[in-house]
Amino acid sequence: MPLIGYHASHEQFSPGDLLRYARAAQLAGFTALSSSDHFHPWSERQGESGHSWSWLGAAMATVDLPTGVVACPFGRYHPAVVAQAAATLEAMFPGRFWIALGTGEALNEHITGRPWPSKPERQAMLTESVDAMRALWRGEEVTHHGSIVVDRARLYTLPQRPPPIFAAALTAQTARWAGQWADGLITISAPRETMRAVIDAFREGGGEAKPVHIQAKIAYADPTQGDEAARRMAYEQWRTNVFDSETAANLATPAEFDARARTVSPDDIERAVRISCDAAQQAAWLAEDLAMGADAVFLHNVCGNQQAWIDACAQTVLPQLRGGA
Repeated sequence: MPLIGYHASHEQFSPGDLLRYARAAQLAGFTALSSSDHFHPWSERQGESGHSWSWLGAAMATVDLPTGVVACPFGRYHPAVVAQAAATLEAMFPGRFWIALGTGEALNEHITGRPWPSKPERQAMLTESVDAMRALWRGEEVTHHGSIVVDRARLYTLPQRPPPIFAAALTAQTARWAGQWADGLITISAPRETMRAVIDAFREGGGEAKPVHIQAKIAYADPTQGDEAARRMAYEQWRTNVFDSETAANLATPAEFDARARTVSPDDIERAVRISCDAAQQAAWLAEDLAMGADAVFLHNVCGNQQAWIDACAQTVLPQLRGGA
């Protein structure tokens, strides 16, 4: 059965609140969990930046759900340390952890003071990181000198199986490249033709039989308030997230994102967020995601009303989706 997951946004909510929301999501009928991994939020208004790896251990001990995180293995991290963290989670919670790796954003990675690499340089760093992580999970001693450097690293606490590595891709070009090396694909909701192009490119690039995850951005308000209330909340929280992938990767601070978003209008939000207070519409969008071949859809309500939305999912969205299925 496809998984319907709750996405924990560390940019928007405190770690303690997210732990409560994860618990509530499982009780509501969600069957999976995913997490962002940020040092900075996308906007000063979001105002949070909990450490996702610290949180993941607590979350996976609290809820009995398959769980993953979207991260960059270089920059502020080192791939050997990310491999160690992932191996530890998989050793504690066998068969439940996956990791999605991408080429990152300057927003999070510039904090070490190193120059921010170009996209081709970051892609080389990512593939070398993936190779090093997989070798470490096999118990090998790894020394590597290339775009990344690893010196005589070996993991002694190994999981029974290596965590699957998904590629985080927003464009068809990146997805096609990722099909060569990733165990699966995760992408975000977008116009259907864009999503279809990304998924098709991944399949054509070597990911024919590999799983696909979708992170669906939605905005929900109480039906008595209407879609306009949901649009206002989405605009407040998520207007810094409507830019193309190149722009988003190269802005370095929340202040830069806020400055760039000054010309964004509430109507522009619909390019990045599915706005509807209608449970039937939310369920229909999910059904369309699954019909595209998604094995899991992780719902990210970008508004602040997390508990009210989780309750609505329990009462209407998830039952309607199951009924439609």
